[in-house]
Amino acid sequence: MYNIKNFSALGIMSSTSYEGVGLAQLETDGVDIKSFGSAYTVPFDEDLLEKIVKIDGHCADDSPDYANLIRKTEIEFTEFCAKSAKDFLEDNNIHVDVIGFAGHTICHRPMEKYTHQIGDGKLLAQLLGIDTVSNFRKADILNGGQGAPFSPIYYEALTTKEARPHAVIDIGGTTDISWFGSNGEMIAFVCGPGNAVINNWVSKHGAMQIDYNGRLAILGKVNEQILEKLMQHKYLSMMPPKACDRNLFNEKMEHLEGLSLEDGAATATAFVAESTAQAMKKFLPEKPLEILVCGGGAKNPTLMRFLRQRIENVEIKSVAEKGINVDAVDAQAAAFWAVRRLNQMPLSFPFTTGVAEPCICGEFFQKP
Repeated sequence: MYNIKNFSALGIMSSTSYEGVGLAQLETDGVDIKSFGSAYTVPFDEDLLEKIVKIDGHCADDSPDYANLIRKTEIEFTEFCAKSAKDFLEDNNIHVDVIGFAGHTICHRPMEKYTHQIGDGKLLAQLLGIDTVSNFRKADILNGGQGAPFSPIYYEALTTKEARPHAVIDIGGTTDISWFGSNGEMIAFVCGPGNAVINNWVSKHGAMQIDYNGRLAILGKVNEQILEKLMQHKYLSMMPPKACDRNLFNEKMEHLEGLSLEDGAATATAFVAESTAQAMKKFLPEKPLEILVCGGGAKNPTLMRFLRQRIENVEIKSVAEKGINVDAVDAQAAAFWAVRRLNQMPLSFPFTTGVAEPCICGEFFQKP
């Protein structure tokens, strides 16, 4: 087998929950994590966030106007990430060999073999003078995969000491489940809605970006009849591997209209928990001994409570309870992906994205 090398990598990841741009440094060979470095999240400027929201769900083929707007936003987003990364490296006195630039997903339509993450890897490499890997999902999509989820291979490294079988639930704009069996099996898929359905509701009716700490949901009452209607979404019954973007569930959320702000937040939060619990029961070969939760959802006590109520007889913990920085995980994964690309190791697999065979992903852009 070829020799794999250790690299110091910076991961840049923008969550579809609109929380901002995460940055994290990691030293790894793409198999084992050698050390964790600094990590933090930079909130979006209001003007940039407004532009990203405007193009969310659209592709360049929708119209020439959208194509132009998407490209302008991509450049502005890349420049924002470059400045954030430059400040991060200088503030922490860090040198890195490579950047994993995951970008920000605005449209993900795997059935149409289409995915678009804004973020210009070539421009970022030029602005920072650092080798950059980006466009991770493109190769997987072109080879018949769903283009997501990609983080399971990182979660495997992150949780290598945990007893198997176990699972990691990543609740961002959508929710991913990654399951690791006793004999080295790995199964993953996007199971359903995530923070996006909660955020959209509280943004529309409460002028809030998110339901901070689940404070609205805990005051509300879940409308069980509406929850039952939400659970009839056809995506939830589809067999894995499967993936989607945050906008897929918008059509069902009209059922919440007429509820109070608190009841709507509670019902949307229950939708995330119920769809996750159902997916684990229907699609996993064996119940995990433990579940670790990451992503923005891990910071929502009400959502965590709802998960524990619906997934019985399994210990459910935030990754923070394992000493892992919740806000760093996504960006760390992007750094890990970049190193796997440099070491020519696959990032997606038949039982994670549905790709025909393990696929090396990511485009490499050399520094000037």
